[in-house]
Order: sequence, then C-alpha cells, then structure tokens
Amino acid sequence: MVKINNFIFKISTILISTIAIFLSSTVFSADTDSKSSNITMSGKEFARKVYDCENGNDSTAHMIMKLINKRGHERIRDFTSYSKDYGPIIKQLIRFTSPADIEGTGFLSIEKSEGETEQFLYLPALRRTRRIVSSQKSNQFVNSDFTYEDMERRPVEDSEHIIVGEDKIGNIDCYLLESRPKKESDSQYSLLKSTIAKNIYIALYTEYYDKKGKLIKKYRAIKVEKIQDVWTETEVIMEDLKNKHKTILKINNIVYNTNLDDDIFSRQNLANW
Repeated sequence: MVKINNFIFKISTILISTIAIFLSSTVFSADTDSKSSNITMSGKEFARKVYDCENGNDSTAHMIMKLINKRGHERIRDFTSYSKDYGPIIKQLIRFTSPADIEGTGFLSIEKSEGETEQFLYLPALRRTRRIVSSQKSNQFVNSDFTYEDMERRPVEDSEHIIVGEDKIGNIDCYLLESRPKKESDSQYSLLKSTIAKNIYIALYTEYYDKKGKLIKKYRAIKVEKIQDVWTETEVIMEDLKNKHKTILKINNIVYNTNLDDDIFSRQNLANW
C-alpha cells in the first residue's frame, strides 16, 4: 500500500485518503500550484512518488490528539514526535506529555528496510517496553482510530496500484488511486481508495476497506501548509465508521532539519522516562 500521508510520519514522524465532498473545506496555503501537472504514469509509479515525497532530513513536532466518541465527548492528549530520514529508511519516536494517565508513554518505529519495520511501545506504569508483533498490527494505537499498521509506511511493492480517475479538491488536481494489498503483505485491509494531490503527492482523502470489502474508516486532511519548503498536513482526521469514533491530529508547531541526535531513536531512550 502507498503511504497514507506525510502526516503520519510527522506524528510517528503519522500521515496513511476518493471522494472530494468531504474535502470541500480543506485549507491550502496561497502558493499551492493549482495547475494540473498533466503527468501520465502507472499507478505503481505514482504510488512510488507518494512514498518518496519530501519529508525533510528530520523533524520535531509538538502536537495534539483529540479523541471524540459517538456522544461527542472529547479527550485531549499532547505529545511530541521526532523523525529522522536515513536515506531509504526512517526512524520515529513519539512521547506523550499529557494528560497524567498517558504521560511518558512512548512509541518507537524503526525501519530496517522497505517492508520491514520494528515497533516498540513503552508503558511507564509498567516500566517496560513491549514489541508490537505482526498479529498486533491491526490493534488500535493508544486507543485512537489509527492502528499500528497505519503507523508504518506501506511498501509500494506490497500492493497493486491503479489510477482509476481524476478529481479536484477545491483548486487542487488529484489522481484517484486504488491500492490492493497483496495476500503475502498480511494487511488488515483489502483496499485503500485515495485522492492524492498530483503536484505535491499528498493523500488528501482515503477510504479503508476490510477483508470482507466493507468500508470501515475514512481519513482526510483538513489543513495542508508549506513549512520550510515541505508540504505538511497540519491537521487531519481519522473516522471509525463502525464505532462512530474520530481522532483528530493537529500540529501546533513543527521544525525541520535540525540535525537530531541518533540516540533519540533508541530503545534505551524510549524507556528513559
């Protein structure tokens, strides 16, 4: 599957987006190129461009996670995320800072190669780190509407990608990309339908279908801004249709290219709370 968005890698670095109705209010900065790129390529080639789009050499972001249940009750969490690009691989660390019941909880993601990612969750109450194994990848990430699978990049080769059409989100020209995970990828999804901006390679809207072909989740970028020459999803929402639950992620501040120390992305630092 294609990476759902850069934002998942700005929360775990997030980011992982076909119907424009939900994005009629998406906000873009004024210098967005609204002209169609008129590029002709295969679905796989386009998916590769999304996967490889610019994320900066590293980033530090201070963020808010808002959990909203079907009754409209909200819970707010604050966290800081760090990410660093090591050529073909990326490492990410998240540290929750409030409220008290989640303070100190940490999440570390280390790509070993394209297609192999190690994930670790540190629970301060237990003073221990546990590895997220393959059978747990469909579990919720800290009770949000993102799963552990959503928190890692999906290798392009793990899915079949087809461009099925074009659309516009406001003045943004988009391709409609369908990505079907191969059986050997062991994904929880059978299909992702994404609306992706042609010129900046960011998924603005995604529908997620389960193994039975049922639509179960929707993701959309609410706000996208250009920060230090990096297109950044500064506010997104993931909606669980079955449980009528939503997770909103918002970046309060993000800084790119500060030469983060490699030691940040270690299991020792993960448990250092």
